[in-house]
Amino acid sequence: MPPQEPGAGSGAEPDGLEDRLRRFATIWSRAIFPVTATSLTRPEFERHLLPLARELSGALHARPFDPAPAHGVGAALVAAHCTDPDALSRTLGVVDSYLVLYCRDAEAPPGPPGPPDLPAEELRARCARLQHALAAGFAQALRERTRTEQESIARSALSARSFAERALHATEARFRAVFEGAAIGIGIADLEGNVLEVNGALTRMFGGLERHVRGRKVSEWVHPEDAPHVWNLYGELVRGERDHFRVEKPFYRGDGTVLWTNLTVSLLRDTEGNPQYTLALMEDTTERRLLNLRLRYEATHDALTGLPNRTLFFERLDKALSAGDGARFGLCYLDLDGFKAINDSLGHAAGDRLLVEVADRLQSVATRPGEMVARLGGDEFVALTTGTDTERQADELAHRILAALATPIRLDGRELTVRGSVGIVEGPAGERGSAEVLRSADITMYRAKSAGGNRFERADPEADARAITRHGLTTALPAALEREEFFIEYQPLVHLGDGSVHGAEALVRWCHPQHGVLGPDRFIPLAEHTGLIVPLGRWVLQEAVRQARFWNRRHSDGGPLRINVNLSPTQLHHTGLVADIVDVLDRFGLEPGALCLEVTESALIGADEDLLKPLRQLAEMGVDIALDDFGTGYSNLANLRRLPVSVLKLDRSFTQGMQRHPADPVDLKIVEGIVSLAHSLDLAVTVEGVETGVQAEQLRELGCDTAQGWYYARPGAPDRIHSLVLADAV
Repeated sequence: MPPQEPGAGSGAEPDGLEDRLRRFATIWSRAIFPVTATSLTRPEFERHLLPLARELSGALHARPFDPAPAHGVGAALVAAHCTDPDALSRTLGVVDSYLVLYCRDAEAPPGPPGPPDLPAEELRARCARLQHALAAGFAQALRERTRTEQESIARSALSARSFAERALHATEARFRAVFEGAAIGIGIADLEGNVLEVNGALTRMFGGLERHVRGRKVSEWVHPEDAPHVWNLYGELVRGERDHFRVEKPFYRGDGTVLWTNLTVSLLRDTEGNPQYTLALMEDTTERRLLNLRLRYEATHDALTGLPNRTLFFERLDKALSAGDGARFGLCYLDLDGFKAINDSLGHAAGDRLLVEVADRLQSVATRPGEMVARLGGDEFVALTTGTDTERQADELAHRILAALATPIRLDGRELTVRGSVGIVEGPAGERGSAEVLRSADITMYRAKSAGGNRFERADPEADARAITRHGLTTALPAALEREEFFIEYQPLVHLGDGSVHGAEALVRWCHPQHGVLGPDRFIPLAEHTGLIVPLGRWVLQEAVRQARFWNRRHSDGGPLRINVNLSPTQLHHTGLVADIVDVLDRFGLEPGALCLEVTESALIGADEDLLKPLRQLAEMGVDIALDDFGTGYSNLANLRRLPVSVLKLDRSFTQGMQRHPADPVDLKIVEGIVSLAHSLDLAVTVEGVETGVQAEQLRELGCDTAQGWYYARPGAPDRIHSLVLADAV
């Protein structure tokens, strides 16, 4: 276990990165100094480790991530005589326990701020890969050092043996001492492949029995995982075409277990330069290989569920997308419906157990060739299938996924019904990158979720483009308000009795730098979703009131022009609504009676007194409240008596039937009934969507008070309102 840092967890304010690196180097030196053969004092050794700590910290935060510096750190430890195996084990323990803790955030360089700090999960994954690289660098450096020393010793031993006639006894003793005392396995074979000599280290590698090694033929050591070129290299060696080669090679031990080695085979020639013997040097790398496999597994698998993680999934997806020869792929992107509610109500521990159960079910259904399941994070999973008929396979896989989730999951005595939304992307390999595919799957998944969930949807390029545009508009909204990209157009409200301009409705527009002028239907829902509707609505109110005050000053002899401003449902819930409106009216000097606030019928369906209270306050001040889009919300007409409204604004759907000749009698009766009801409740009636003179006349005869529509004028600049010539109005 790595030594505990003094003062850790004391709650002191965090120091700078350099101070934390020094503490990390202190912990490191305390861990490995006792097992290091060095002439340095411990403080000197600590200063030697500090630059290596900087290398690890820099690699942890590098963008893009590259574990190569950790490989150099491992080699540097060997160069500093930290060659004891315990030094590597202790170093890996220190890096695993303290690197992320002390180097969790990189010190920002001068200049503009860089990208945000990496999440803890990503830092832990990077730390695991750095350990992997450090261990590999340590082992490679130690192997090179040992190989160089031992190969020199072995060559000396064989040279001594060739001069056995002149110094037989002395040379034999010296050769045996070197040969048997070597730390790595050494074997000598003739050119026919017969093993002539092996040392104790090699015998122990193969299980401790000399009969498992001596006397065998080299050709008997074929292993299924041999690299294809291994035996070609051996043939070239015994023919004298090369002097040595080095490979990673597995062997079967006598008990059937596998021994992994770094194998170096050299050719020994006689005095005339002809091939005579082969010399094999073997380093047992079995444990290091297992360590590498464990570190690789931890770096590429989700710690909670054991599924492949984002890293491994992208490796597999990249491979699938780069395949040729008519290869196709299918990807199912799954997000659990309502998982946040489970986490919030039952706790994260229960949520984790649910995710583990979901992962097990997904793994049990994605078992066909070419299929895999991974967890991207949170409650998001992906399933990948490859082949030549992935359109059918992806649909079948999505059906299997939803069917697997259909059975309730028992947690803490409760049965939880888990549902999911799946987005499917399928197509030929080589046309799109992995990021584009995953983005399309994510968009499609949310389309399935918005359609009610517990279903799957297939990717649609047009829907993807619309979603990407919506996302771009959403992210651009805050800056657009600051850059004053919004403007207001005004559509006149005409009094049907005499054709005079009664007022105007303020309609906000967005002059987008790329998409041009956008109507409110393109961005108001996005502003509602992000909460930006409150500052945007306040700006619209200010501009509209300011313009209304300007009109009324210029036309004081004709009575005040009323300005209609739309209120969204989010604004109705805003606590400062009344104060904002009073402040704007007072600041610009507009009478409350010249302002009409339009609220959609759907926003007031089932409204309680808390929601109606601010509207009542405004109505008591003299502000008109209009019920917009009346007739589309299926509200109880009796509810009109409890609403603080003074105007009903009929939806344009009621007037569309009047565009035909003769007019639809049903529409006429409906409008007549609504007008009669409204007037009996002392409510004025405004009609939208008037496009013809015939419509206008019919609405006047039915008793409607005011109207607006293209028949009178399209929405336009504010200076058009006072100059309108309504020649066709009656």
